[in-house]
Amino acid sequence: MINAQDIKNGTCIRMDGKLYFCIDFLHVKPGKGNTFMRTKLKDVVNGYVLERRFNIGEALEDVRVERRPYQYLYQEGEDYIFMNQETFEQIPIAKELINGVDFMKEGEVVDVVSDASTETVLYADVPTKVVLKVTYTEPGLKGDTATNTLKPATVETGATVRVPLFVNEGEMIEVDTRDGSYLGRVK
Repeated sequence: MINAQDIKNGTCIRMDGKLYFCIDFLHVKPGKGNTFMRTKLKDVVNGYVLERRFNIGEALEDVRVERRPYQYLYQEGEDYIFMNQETFEQIPIAKELINGVDFMKEGEVVDVVSDASTETVLYADVPTKVVLKVTYTEPGLKGDTATNTLKPATVETGATVRVPLFVNEGEMIEVDTRDGSYLGRVK
C-alpha cells in the first residue's frame, strides 16, 4: 500500500479491480479545504484515460511492475512470440497488448511490462523511433520539395506511412511508432 501523495508518473496502482498507470499528477493545495492529488490514470488493459482525485493520506494498492527486454521472434496466429533476453524462455503476447505492433520487425527488442507478483504480461512497448526501409511508393519528381504534400509509402513491415514527395523506394526512413508519423530520412 502507498499513500496518495507518493503517486508519481509511471506508478502502477490497482483500483476497482483494474490496473492503472499514472501518466500525470498534480499536488493541489487550495486556499480553503484539504490538500489533494489530481491524477490522470491510464487503464493498462484498454488504454482508457481517466482523471481522479485522491485525498492526501488516502491508501492505495501499489502494484510492482517489472520492465524486461524481450526479442520478437515470429508471429503465430494472432499472438506474437517473444524471447526473454536473460532466460531465453519464449512467451506469446496478444496483438492488442503491443504498442506500435505495425512497425515491429523480427529480431527487434521491445520492453515488456509485467506484474511482478503474478508474472502476467500487462503490455509491450516497441521503441519510440524505428528505422524502416521503404518497399513501395510512387516515384518522386525533381523539385517536389517546395510544398508540404505527403504521399503514402509502404515500409518493410507492411505498414503505410505518409512521407514527403521526395522520398523514394529503397530509402531508409525513421518512423514514430506512437502515431506512425514520418520523422526523417536516415543515411
